[in-house]
Amino acid sequence: MPDRKLQIVPIGGLGEFGMNSMAFRYGDDIIVIDAGMMFPESELLGVDIVTPDFSYLETHASMVRGLLLTHGHEDHIGGVPFLLSQLNLPIYGTEFTLALVERRLEEHELLEGAKLNVVKPGERITLGPFSIEFIHVTHSIVSAVALAITTPLGVIIHTGDFKVDPTPTDNELFDLHTLAEYGKRGVLLLLSDSTNVDRPGYTESERAVRPRLEDLFSRSERRLVLSCFSSSIHRLQQILDLAAEYGRKVAFLGRSMLNVTEIAHNLGLLSIPDSTLLRPQDIMQMPPDKVAIVVSGTQGEPMSALSRVAVDNHKHLTLQAGDTVVLSSRIIPGNEKQIFRMMNHIARRGADLVYGTMKPPVHVSGHASEEELKLILNLIRPRYFIPIHGEYRQLSRHAGLAQHLRFLGLEDTFVLETGDTLEIDNFGARRGEKVAVGRVCIDSGSLDDVVEDIIIRDRRHLSEDGFVLPIIAINKLTGRSEGLPEIVSRGFVAGDGAGVLQEARSVVARTLETSTPEERGDWGVMQEKIRTDLKRFLNKETQRRPLIMPVILEV
Repeated sequence: MPDRKLQIVPIGGLGEFGMNSMAFRYGDDIIVIDAGMMFPESELLGVDIVTPDFSYLETHASMVRGLLLTHGHEDHIGGVPFLLSQLNLPIYGTEFTLALVERRLEEHELLEGAKLNVVKPGERITLGPFSIEFIHVTHSIVSAVALAITTPLGVIIHTGDFKVDPTPTDNELFDLHTLAEYGKRGVLLLLSDSTNVDRPGYTESERAVRPRLEDLFSRSERRLVLSCFSSSIHRLQQILDLAAEYGRKVAFLGRSMLNVTEIAHNLGLLSIPDSTLLRPQDIMQMPPDKVAIVVSGTQGEPMSALSRVAVDNHKHLTLQAGDTVVLSSRIIPGNEKQIFRMMNHIARRGADLVYGTMKPPVHVSGHASEEELKLILNLIRPRYFIPIHGEYRQLSRHAGLAQHLRFLGLEDTFVLETGDTLEIDNFGARRGEKVAVGRVCIDSGSLDDVVEDIIIRDRRHLSEDGFVLPIIAINKLTGRSEGLPEIVSRGFVAGDGAGVLQEARSVVARTLETSTPEERGDWGVMQEKIRTDLKRFLNKETQRRPLIMPVILEV
């Protein structure tokens, strides 16, 4: 219909890392791609995870036809339970991706009513006016897909996360042929991963890690402790194969590592050589040169298996001098301090640390570098282009890579951030009205423990200025204060601040004395009067604004 518009609505993940989620709307039909989460920045005190605010989808609940998942990383599936608690929509993804989602839904007691639909690369599904083909791509996790979405206005290609690996360890090649076929027929819009746009050249193949791992297996004379992302099934397969080759037993430590390896093995995606596995409780009884331990916790998460191993707080593994610890992963920006702290603990125990960039590498990225991004642009040659997945500087740089396509049919490139929208109709593409988006902060991973902005503000307030508790005992018969008020403080003043607190007691006593009997009989009024007078006094004396919480006791 000529009056129908195609709308692209980024709900999360544009201009930021994590929380990837995007909606496509045509008329009264909406599909959603991914529902991710991210771990909080340091200023979000006490928050465990952050998800997008799915209010836009809630508002249009009757229009949402389904959720399509590109792969199983947390920044793409971690928000699924929180979205499903608001909308019980059908979910489509590869078998491995949905197996990871099942575990999340089980934790939140949402699995029973969930509508999970397994699709394979090459298959098509239809949701309202959208026809979606799943296209196999190579990435650091198995079973990743790009999406070719045919709409009444044309084809949209959404790459998901990818790299173009010419020699994947499972021999499942990136399906460039299908993408090229779409490019020949004409693509309306391309949305492409921008994570590694600032890296020149090509991202190395997963096979590039094997020589370095082989060297470590051959040279390490004691225990070999390897840490990688639990979702890196290709990496785990190489470790298992080398362990069998060099006569070492393999033990897995960490909840996520055990969960993911179990799922991958059950689905036939991870092959475990006979007699290779070792129970965690038997690690310390094995000769040190006959064991390899694969541990989760590459980012130094405080309660992760590797963090506990680093401080001798793990019941199954104690590091000893001469052990080799390998961090086969990248440092995610923002995690540097906690990772380096963990590495220092490991080094203090006399273990040899292997990490960082070296040749041959101990880790390769799962995201496409500059030349691969150009390859995808040249194959698809879209009419419009939106760079996705990355901070603004990366989206902007990726947009710059596409400029040469202006001679090959590219009409416009749009650098959008979360909440911006794009509208396409028969007359072309243009920016639309912004939609209300945001983020939801969650404590303890529970659906019910949403943390409001005011709580974050209070936590920040407490961390900067501390708190003061004036405790007043009031005689319920006379309405008079029993002696001078007590003042308890934490994180506010110490040592020479005792004089300030003594004066503060007098300020509170004076507030009580100058109040009418009627005011003293209303505790709500008295608490507010005490808070106001004390705040004015403390700010004048110390130039600080602690959280003041008067406590009135009836005696």
